[in-house]
Amino acid sequence: MYKIIADSSADVDQTFEKEFPVTLVPFKLYLDGKEYIDDENLDVEGFVSDMKNITTTPKSACPAPNDFLEHFEGEEDEIYIVTISSHLSGTFNSAILAKNLYNSENPNRKFIHVFDSLGAAAGETLITRQIHELKKLGYTKEKLVEMMTEFIKDMKVIFISESLNNLIKNGRISKWKGLIASTLNILPIMSSDGNGEIKLLEKVRNSNKAYLRLIEIMQTELIKSGRKIVAITHVGNPERADQIALGVGTLKTVEEVINVKCAGLSSMYADKKGVIVAF
Repeated sequence: MYKIIADSSADVDQTFEKEFPVTLVPFKLYLDGKEYIDDENLDVEGFVSDMKNITTTPKSACPAPNDFLEHFEGEEDEIYIVTISSHLSGTFNSAILAKNLYNSENPNRKFIHVFDSLGAAAGETLITRQIHELKKLGYTKEKLVEMMTEFIKDMKVIFISESLNNLIKNGRISKWKGLIASTLNILPIMSSDGNGEIKLLEKVRNSNKAYLRLIEIMQTELIKSGRKIVAITHVGNPERADQIALGVGTLKTVEEVINVKCAGLSSMYADKKGVIVAF
C-alpha cells in the first residue's frame, strides 16, 4: 500500500481526490496579521476578497516537520511526498526533516521519498496524478522514483497573472519583471526555469493576445513532448481556464485536462485572475 502527501500548493478538488487520493498538509496564510489555514475548510473566495482589502503584504508559513510526521502512521509501507519548489518555500526541507526523524525512530519500517516539484499549483497536481498512474502500472518504488524524477525535470509550468505584486513583495520574483507589467502595460507570460525558480517567458501587450499565445506555446510543447495530461488551476478565472482547456484539448496527443480552482496559497501568489498550467 502507498500514500501520497502534498503541501497545499497542490490544487485539487473533490472529483480529483476521489480518483487520485492525496493527503494535503496546509500552509498558514496571513492577511494583516489574521491567520488562515489553507485546508478544505478555507473559504477561498472569501480569502481572495479579504486579500484585496489589505494594505500590508500577504505572508505565508510553510508546514513544519511535525505537520508531515503526523501523516506517516498507517498501514502504507510506501509514502511519496510532493512539495512546492524548494526555491520558493522551505516546505521541501521540512518534509526531508520529517522523513529523517521518522526513519531514525523507525528504521526500515517505511519507504519515504520526497519530490521537489520544482514548480507549484498545477505542477504539483500533475505530479500527484502521475505517481498514481505509475503505481497503477505496477512499477517498483525504485523505478517510480527514477521515472518521476525525469517527469519533474521535463515538466513545464507556465502562468499568467494580472498582478505580480505578491510574488514581488515576498521575494519570489525579481522586481524588474514586475515593472515590465506595471510600467509598460504588458501582461507577462511567466514560467519555471527548470530549476524551480520563476522566469519571464514572453511579454504580450494585452490579455487576449497573452492567452492565445499561451495556448500556442502549450500546443507546440505538447506536440513536441507527447505529454498526454494537462493540469490547469486558476484564481476565479474559469473563462480563461476553459479557453485553455479547449485550446489544448483538441490535440490528438492530449488525453486528459485537469481543470480546478486554486486553493489559498496558489490564490495568494497567482493573485488577480491568475491561471497556472502544467504539462
